[in-house]
Amino acid sequence: MPANLTPEYERSERRYREATTDDERLEALREMLSTIPKHKGTDKMQADLKRRISQLRKAEAKKGPKRGADPFHVPKTGAGQVVLVGPPNVGKSMLVAATTNAAVKVTDYPFATAIPAPGMWPQEDAQMQLVDTPPVAPGHVFGGLISTVRLADVVAVVVDAADEPLEQAEMVLSLLAEKNLALRSVPRSELDPADPSVRGGVIVANKTDAAPPENVATLRELYDGRIEVWPVSAATGEGLAALGRRLWELLAVIRVYPKEPGRPPDMTKPFTLPVGATVDDLAREIHRELPEKMKYARIWGAGRFSGQQVHHTEPLHDKDVVEIRQ
Repeated sequence: MPANLTPEYERSERRYREATTDDERLEALREMLSTIPKHKGTDKMQADLKRRISQLRKAEAKKGPKRGADPFHVPKTGAGQVVLVGPPNVGKSMLVAATTNAAVKVTDYPFATAIPAPGMWPQEDAQMQLVDTPPVAPGHVFGGLISTVRLADVVAVVVDAADEPLEQAEMVLSLLAEKNLALRSVPRSELDPADPSVRGGVIVANKTDAAPPENVATLRELYDGRIEVWPVSAATGEGLAALGRRLWELLAVIRVYPKEPGRPPDMTKPFTLPVGATVDDLAREIHRELPEKMKYARIWGAGRFSGQQVHHTEPLHDKDVVEIRQ
């Protein structure tokens, strides 16, 4: 059975090959294990990844006492992970508090966030993960933070629209560039999986309720054609819905609703799959052996006949309803 490896897995594998330290290799192996398709054709590969992870952990244990789990490793949940990064007091924690139910610490003093804090941001009937992170400043980047950013699906650089936003944005982007990371406002599906140095991203200009409009206009003029600038106010809620929709687009995922024969579909709990996923991919998400047992599928969705019978290689679209026949 073919492995059908995803671009995310191939990107992680390249990071592993390019790693120069055991910490970097362990981080890449963990990402490989989390992104590898889970089906019969990858069972041996999954076992090999687990073996290599175990070997590296044992090697680390010999170097000295372990201090517990890495607080900067944030397991991905939901449809995708968006990591916020920015200077102190730009409102990253306030953004997470305004859009998720995460118990983040919102304060008026700098460096209150010491480790990443994830929350789930609902997008209609699905959720994406939003991660608050410790602030960055020239010459001050928390250990492990770059790994958190590097593993993100999308990166949002947060700046204070009322307080030198251009200087703040340039500082953060320069720090990322020093770590061989660049941001582009394009969906994940359009990024080159062979280039782990480029991530989808935006600049979020927060606190627009207290900022002159020309500050956002200047940011947009400078980064036009490279990185989108999204003005929001976490305090008033202005612009948050539009930002959420755009981040969802950059994650490049679709919602698909499975339907059992003779029963109505459950329209409250969709599967989230990468853009370009097929009926085969959905079947594998439901159960790793289902693709082998599937005879055909029926689809209800835009641009199709109601209940149209399709092959297992049929590409899926957002909000398709799929019935798999065995």
